[in-house]
Amino acid sequence: MATNLQLDDRLIREALVLGKHRTKKAAVTQALTDYIRHLRQNRMRQCFGTIDFDPAYDYKKQRARA
Repeated sequence: MATNLQLDDRLIREALVLGKHRTKKAAVTQALTDYIRHLRQNRMRQCFGTIDFDPAYDYKKQRARA
């Protein structure tokens, strides 16, 4: 999908240098990948403390072969 974006030249240059990207497309793709990963981690972090667990659950029993 072709998209035209107006990017801050200073930011894109810094991203190219720091990320050692050869193209602007590579830098933007990496930035979007990192952004999505960050958002997913935040969503998972919100689940902490909301899921009940069974203190009597024996995870080692699940490993035993029948």
